[in-house]
Amino acid sequence: MKLAIGNDHVAIEMKNEIVEHLREKGHTIIDVGTNSSDRFDYPVSGFKVACMVKSGEVDGGILICGTGVGISIAANKVKGIRACVCSEPFSAKMSKEHNNTNVLAFGSRVIGIEMAKMIVDEWLNAKYEGGRHQKRLDMIARIEETGDLG
Repeated sequence: MKLAIGNDHVAIEMKNEIVEHLREKGHTIIDVGTNSSDRFDYPVSGFKVACMVKSGEVDGGILICGTGVGISIAANKVKGIRACVCSEPFSAKMSKEHNNTNVLAFGSRVIGIEMAKMIVDEWLNAKYEGGRHQKRLDMIARIEETGDLG
């Protein structure tokens, strides 16, 4: 699988460990985050990863900042992106199975590296179930298109 990963200055160490973990599992990683400890605005990475996912250049994206929240909000502003913040593996799995998330986010100040690896693995191994869940994704797409449910 080809994945884009982005981060801010607080999440460099975790990002590098996740990149190594993913490469060991055979994934191709495109790193659009920072490797500098200088202050870095997380919306830049969130936007870059989201655009790569939207265009189909990559199969999915992973975002890491202090909490995962800000960077995921930035990604979710890109039409067609369904980014979720997860702090444990069950939510990561369910986000893919029920919501077909295409970007995963988490916080380097919230979870440790081993938990981050478990979250990433569950998310990558999960498959969208479709069926009854598609109606809800269609509703979300309508909101994104029109600003309304109707």
